[in-house]
Amino acid sequence: MSTNNDNAAAAVIAFVSGAVIGSVAALLLTPKPGREVREKLTDLGENAAEKMKRLAREAKFKVAPKSKTGDYQYDGGDAWI
Repeated sequence: MSTNNDNAAAAVIAFVSGAVIGSVAALLLTPKPGREVREKLTDLGENAAEKMKRLAREAKFKVAPKSKTGDYQYDGGDAWI
């Protein structure tokens, strides 16, 4: 069973590293001046950092324990909601 997980992890790592290498190569081989490429790289880095922060917050929210459901029990009495 662990070999399937290892293969899936290797495939994801290979895909991500290939995407990164391809995008860097495309940016470096473009016929634009260095200033424009640097500005584009800076924008991409800032966008990636913001996206990673957002995804980390979402993951933290999803993993955080939710309120306890056992605390609220109906005792049969009348109450205003």
